[in-house]
Amino acid sequence: MAADLDPIDTTYFAEERAADLHVVGTSVQRADALGHVTGRTQFFEDLRLPDMLHLKMHRSERDHALLKSVDVSAALAVPGVVRVLTHEDVPSNWYTVLRLIGVEPNDQPVLPEDRVLWKGEAICAVVAETEAAAVEGASRVRVDYDDLPAVLDVEEALADGAPIIKPHGTNYFVYEGHHCRRIRFGDVEAAFAAADHIFEWRYQSSPIEHATVETTGCIVVPQPNGRLRIHTDTQACFFTLDNTALILETPFNKLQVVGGTVGGGFGGKVDVIVEPIACIAAMATNRPVKYVYNRLEEMQVSSPRAAERLVVKDGVMDDGHIIARKVTHFFEAGAYSGHSPYGVTKAAAHMPGPYSIPNVWADVHCVYTNRTPTGPMRGFGVTIADFALETQMDRIARALDLDPLELRLMNAYRDGDLKAHRKVTEGAALVEVIQRAAELVGHELPERYREMSSLTHEGVGV
Repeated sequence: MAADLDPIDTTYFAEERAADLHVVGTSVQRADALGHVTGRTQFFEDLRLPDMLHLKMHRSERDHALLKSVDVSAALAVPGVVRVLTHEDVPSNWYTVLRLIGVEPNDQPVLPEDRVLWKGEAICAVVAETEAAAVEGASRVRVDYDDLPAVLDVEEALADGAPIIKPHGTNYFVYEGHHCRRIRFGDVEAAFAAADHIFEWRYQSSPIEHATVETTGCIVVPQPNGRLRIHTDTQACFFTLDNTALILETPFNKLQVVGGTVGGGFGGKVDVIVEPIACIAAMATNRPVKYVYNRLEEMQVSSPRAAERLVVKDGVMDDGHIIARKVTHFFEAGAYSGHSPYGVTKAAAHMPGPYSIPNVWADVHCVYTNRTPTGPMRGFGVTIADFALETQMDRIARALDLDPLELRLMNAYRDGDLKAHRKVTEGAALVEVIQRAAELVGHELPERYREMSSLTHEGVGV
């Protein structure tokens, strides 16, 4: 029967696909724009529920300390306070944000058991009838600390004799037995010896807060069938569901995550921080519970982009060809791993940037300090590295009196090039992007650079 069918005419489908490609170069209205500008968009805080409780945290006043005692009696005496939750109330007291992709060990407790590692770390949760009562109750918790030495700089954290702040015995994440993510490609030292010029500069960024208009939060509502409905502004509903279920030690189908509207995220709302403890409070009281950061908390304790420090050393020939690049990169995780081990892997894989350099050496360290745990922010692991690498390219161009775009074109990677992490480049288009950028700003390129292509290596030796 199949032999009797007419051949499929693909012309129609090709024309349909072409007709759909009309977005580039046009202004397209966002699907949610009308709701936003008319005030009809529903955010999780628009939910108003009878008997809803409010949750606030008592937070650490120390950078690094043992918890000798935590006295919650005064908090419980505040009118309206219903419960105070400590680590003993958490079924599985570990945040598990990277366990789902096989990155362990887990190192961040939901609520600390015997120590705090950063100023602002949540110690216990106060659940009350009103937000004001929860705030008052949290302020009355009394903690007796035994201070420990704090480490607040990445290079100091790695120095011999530095106080070790992590239970696994190092102030860095261990990658397959190594102290960092490593790239070894070619012979960097031999290339440095052969280079006409050596350029080495140092770059530093500070933590960057996402500063979203809507702060991080959720409302958890117990359901008659025993499930929990979680109204949240997370950027990652299923990620939140899976990790919360692991912490609660409950089947995944006992949770329902309602999200979809995020008042700004940029990566900062993929941390599963507020939902698990709000769920525990809802389970303990059988009432809806709201937990949302105030603006101070959002700025102090929500995970910022990591501070990063890079030392970039390049061996360069007189004509501008880079023959060696050595990068030492310190990526500050803060007190706990969070997403940082993954971000460091991204950073290492990005070396040496979008350039075909025959000799590359990179050590990218995931470093723990007694500062706020860091997390994703658009392009994390790559953005700050790109700032450093592209600034490096501009400084080389100035030092050698070369056009900065021509310097990039002669070193640009092309399809078929083997990257330093031993993946073949595909779909680069970097040459064409630089050419088009030059054209748009009226930057005249010599003909040999205008004729370059990412598909071939013609003109690379110019």
